[in-house]
Amino acid sequence: MTADDIETRLRAALAPTSIEVADDSHQHAGHAGAREGAHFTVRITSPRFAGLTRVARHRLVYDALGPLAPQRVHALAIVARTPDEVL
Repeated sequence: MTADDIETRLRAALAPTSIEVADDSHQHAGHAGAREGAHFTVRITSPRFAGLTRVARHRLVYDALGPLAPQRVHALAIVARTPDEVL
């Protein structure tokens, strides 16, 4: 899974007003988990997160990535906000 794959899936599922997906894998070279998959940071703003807890927001992100995420992503840092929460 690439950053572009993640962004495409999240755009389709969550209709974000903004999204940034960074591949942080290079920062984990030599780390044992680096062999198990890539490391990503997702910053996403979507009205779909309104009224949801942080855990529920993260579940929406993981659900949008589907079954490929556990197989190809070792670590995923998520910052999920509503448009009202963005400065």
